[in-house]
Amino acid sequence: MKNRLRVLRAEREWSQAELAVQLDVSRQAVNAIETGKHDPSLPLAFRIARLFDMPIEDVFEYEED
Repeated sequence: MKNRLRVLRAEREWSQAELAVQLDVSRQAVNAIETGKHDPSLPLAFRIARLFDMPIEDVFEYEED
């Protein structure tokens, strides 16, 4: 799954640690999602979308294998 998390975070000048605190996850989890090593759970994906005040489809894009 592709995502715009790194871009959205950078636009707000947040560090990975700052974003992690707001999402109640570890900085390592934010890094893994940004780099595509881990897909977030559905509840976390919705929390991310709400935090950025965007529809979930504007943050995450499904990719066929």
